[in-house]
Amino acid sequence: MPGCIFCSIAAGEISAAIVFRDEQLVAFMDSSPIRRGHVQIVPRAHFETFDVLPPELLNRMSLLAQRLAARLKQMTGVERVAFLFTGGDVPHAHAHVLPMVEATDITSGQYILPPKPQLSSAHLRQPLDELRAVAREIGEIRL
Repeated sequence: MPGCIFCSIAAGEISAAIVFRDEQLVAFMDSSPIRRGHVQIVPRAHFETFDVLPPELLNRMSLLAQRLAARLKQMTGVERVAFLFTGGDVPHAHAHVLPMVEATDITSGQYILPPKPQLSSAHLRQPLDELRAVAREIGEIRL
């Protein structure tokens, strides 16, 4: 879709810190993370909202998120990792996978408001290599 930033990332036209890429999905480190380890999972094909995703694609996104969440727990020491779909900022279905510092970090009653923490590029780079390792392990997910 012309003008869609996520389509451009998926096509390799815009640089991103890619964690995982296959024929259906691309996962990358959020360029404006809520916290360290914040990953976005995006279908390579353009779907405006998650409710129109084909079930097989939604399942694949969930499986990828589940594997990344397990590694994020190990890396960050958190007890929970959030997996959520949003749809306000970019009209391309996408999921966020991010470590939760407190159990109430992301709930219907509390939202993360600015200022977001400013993380150094080295701090953002560290989870990329570890998450790429787990992403390689799931390259052959079968539904």
